[in-house]
Amino acid sequence: MTYTLYGIKACDTMKKARTWLEDKAIAYEFHDYKTQGIDRDSLNRWCDEHGWEVILNRAGTTFRKLDDASKADIDQAKAVELMLAQPSMIKRPVLDLGERTLVGFKADSYAAALA
Repeated sequence: MTYTLYGIKACDTMKKARTWLEDKAIAYEFHDYKTQGIDRDSLNRWCDEHGWEVILNRAGTTFRKLDDASKADIDQAKAVELMLAQPSMIKRPVLDLGERTLVGFKADSYAAALA
């Protein structure tokens, strides 16, 4: 099976995840949601699985630069709209394993999920 790794090419955490997968000879397709975009269904599925609070990257520069009104009263619907408009606000990487996803990169989590 080929997995899909979602993220942004220049992200340091993405580089760690890609290197880990390549070192383990695990096949994956890379989906750069900064250049290729992301669809609403994927975002909703990830938010349903992990919670929008996990998927929305509030620590990043893109989110921090938002005006206060955009940051206020966030729920899943508003979070999805923000991430669709600015894919840089999506936590990365997201590794789609088919039946579930992993968010962020931790070598131990990847090893356990792909064992």
